[in-house]
Amino acid sequence: MVETLTGTNRSKGITYNELLDMDTHNVPTKLREDAPLEPGPTIVNPSIYYSRDFFDLEVERLWKRVWQLACHEDDIPNVGDTLVYDIASLSYIIVRTGKDEIKAFPNACLHRGRALATEDESGLHEFRCPFHGWAWKLDGTLKEVPCQWDFPSVSAKTHSLPSVQVGRWGGFVFINPDDKAGPLKEFLGDINRHFEPIPFERRYKSAHVAKKLRCNWKVAQEAFMEAYHVVATHPTLLPVMGDANSKYDVFGNMSRAISPNGLLSPHVNPELVADPVDGATAYTKIRHALSGNIYERLALGRVKVTTRNGTSGIFDEAAHHLEGELDHADIQLCNWVGGALAEGMENEPDTTTVGPVPDRRKAAADAQRALWRERLGAEVDQVSDAEFVDTIYYNVFPNISPWGCFNPIFYRFRPYGDNPEECIHETMLMLPVPKGEERPAPAKIHWLDFDDDYVEAPELGMLAKVFNQDVVNLPHVQKGMKSIKSKEIVFANYGETKIRHFHKILKEWLSR
Repeated sequence: MVETLTGTNRSKGITYNELLDMDTHNVPTKLREDAPLEPGPTIVNPSIYYSRDFFDLEVERLWKRVWQLACHEDDIPNVGDTLVYDIASLSYIIVRTGKDEIKAFPNACLHRGRALATEDESGLHEFRCPFHGWAWKLDGTLKEVPCQWDFPSVSAKTHSLPSVQVGRWGGFVFINPDDKAGPLKEFLGDINRHFEPIPFERRYKSAHVAKKLRCNWKVAQEAFMEAYHVVATHPTLLPVMGDANSKYDVFGNMSRAISPNGLLSPHVNPELVADPVDGATAYTKIRHALSGNIYERLALGRVKVTTRNGTSGIFDEAAHHLEGELDHADIQLCNWVGGALAEGMENEPDTTTVGPVPDRRKAAADAQRALWRERLGAEVDQVSDAEFVDTIYYNVFPNISPWGCFNPIFYRFRPYGDNPEECIHETMLMLPVPKGEERPAPAKIHWLDFDDDYVEAPELGMLAKVFNQDVVNLPHVQKGMKSIKSKEIVFANYGETKIRHFHKILKEWLSR
């Protein structure tokens, strides 16, 4: 690395506002807004990521009280369509009861507690418990109790399903189990201005992948909340992303990061990446931007690494040394080059370029603008280069991450069942539709188990390889935190702003 201490309170290199000054189009003022979090330190006890008591506290004071995304309204398009939303040990039924009416109920029979729904259903006319046959109308009204004469205290007044608060934003359905909670609109604040010019009402779910992970939901979410990890976890991004020059802001229950693209990371020595790699491809032959070593795929699970002075070694996809004089390699690039590939990846060309920053950013923006013009027409012509090129990613407390402008990524992180050390990472790709057109039917969820590779979901494209780099770390983070002697985890004042903001709000909720 060439960038560590700079003598200033930021990494070296161009500022984000200076990049915006180079833009060929008008830049929306929201990108220039500075709303930093107050200085830290923010220190948390690592036990919050594995403690059963803390997990149970989250269930009681967070998941039973907070607004949370349950589904997309297109997942239940017709009256009688239902979706089961599970969070930790809790379960809820989301049901469309009218053309523009959606309700939610705890997923439990009021007789003996049996779950009323175990999977998503279409076109239901009632909820009937498979255990003893108690039934409710779609609006929750008690409909039938076999041998009701034997339950003199049971009536529609006493035993209709208790409703759960429902709110909607951007085509998404949110629920809040707390009857006393304020409205969703108040919780989200002025979120809408951040998702112009293509609001989520104009987007459809083109892909939905859910991957089970062996780590706490906060561990997984925090891995996707900052660009600080790029230098070690994503060496493939260093030639094209100013990771350490990212901009971070907070707005109420929401935080934002903007990572500029089309420029070198400040960690990279420009001389190492100035010359092209002969025969380079996107996934099978690539140069490590920090060391300059060349990683070349020989076969699945077999990678040749060659240093700048010609020393070489052979490694598997987990960077275990197999043969040769060179006996150490980067696990992330070994996985990238030697791990599983989706169909078509093996011969995909490397498009990484170097050159003046304004030219690189303009070329990338022009290509994206032309692509989207074919789909959406002239409305994209006024969109700034930054909105096409840069990574603009938000987090809305407690567990979703919608990305800005034309980037379709939308994450959700939630506990997997009742285990504090397992979670679900969901990726939805929300693509825009032309004005006046209806949203296409949403993609069905594609589940990946703990040991499945992300490339088994080819709809993710390059993201599958990026996610593989991320999740290599997570089980080891989960394990390692139990050995921290100081019982303290400290977050960077600025570069981990979004995580600090999350823990600030989480602490407020859990202390109520």
